[in-house]
Amino acid sequence: MRQGESVTFGTSGLDRAAALRADAARLGEMLASGPVVLPVWRGKPCLDAQTRAAFWVSADHKVLTHADEAPVFLGLDNGTPRFAQDISGWDPEALPDTLGAFHDPSEQRHPALGDGAVFAELRANMTRLTRRDAELVATARAILGWHESHGFCANCGTKSVISNAGWQRDCPACGRHHFPRTDPVVIMLITHGNSVLMGRSPGWPEGMYSLLAGFVEPGETIEAAVRRETFEEAGVTVGEVRYLSSQPWPFPSSLMFGCEGHATSAEIRIDPNEIEDALWVSREDMMQAFAGAHPLIKPARKGAIARFLIENWLADRLD
Repeated sequence: MRQGESVTFGTSGLDRAAALRADAARLGEMLASGPVVLPVWRGKPCLDAQTRAAFWVSADHKVLTHADEAPVFLGLDNGTPRFAQDISGWDPEALPDTLGAFHDPSEQRHPALGDGAVFAELRANMTRLTRRDAELVATARAILGWHESHGFCANCGTKSVISNAGWQRDCPACGRHHFPRTDPVVIMLITHGNSVLMGRSPGWPEGMYSLLAGFVEPGETIEAAVRRETFEEAGVTVGEVRYLSSQPWPFPSSLMFGCEGHATSAEIRIDPNEIEDALWVSREDMMQAFAGAHPLIKPARKGAIARFLIENWLADRLD
């Protein structure tokens, strides 16, 4: 797909400079070079309160005193080093009920940052980021989320320690090395004639529909996963499948494989344990939904690969 890498969080050409991850002396010099660290609080990146650009602070900034592990080296941003550090140990005076929900409009301000920066939900702000900031912030959220949930050795249960500039954890007891994981997920544009198959999960905003998606199982190809997930969720059989585009999706650690599939059946039989509803949506109805004028359907959120694939389907740009 020619437009494939223009998806949100798609490659911006960031130099991840993996060869520097083991160079402690050089990393120390880079950390001391200026405001190069992105604070992240409970999955929320620090953003400029007005522009929504990534907000970088110096390694000795007071806000980073809440961190309990070393910063992660993200790479070189046109020669400027970039790091991220988790400060989830900070406890604001009040926590909103929406924290961690699918839609969290709340924003937190740390007193050491003043009014110029906020911790905000990435999904709500992803389309306001530049391509480079989007790649950096998505990488930061994913890698820090991995550290948060993989702090103990899977072999012996001992507390592991961060190493290799954040791209590895080592067990001091049994010597095992652990590396960041990414979960493969298929998301599928399933068409039948002039219509596309859409579904919704419980807990989504009222009226919101998106493309069906599901995890790839061990020993399974992407194509097989598309057919299996579509049949399991909606009872629709799928024939030809082809890959279109991918998107890193750091909620918490997925890589979405966008695919196109052609349905060989039209009857929908949903599995209520998988999804809440599914339906065929014509091009005309989808265009009406994108315009905000459909009485029942709200489209997938801007920035998500589902929205990207549907927009390109409507514009006949899937080749």
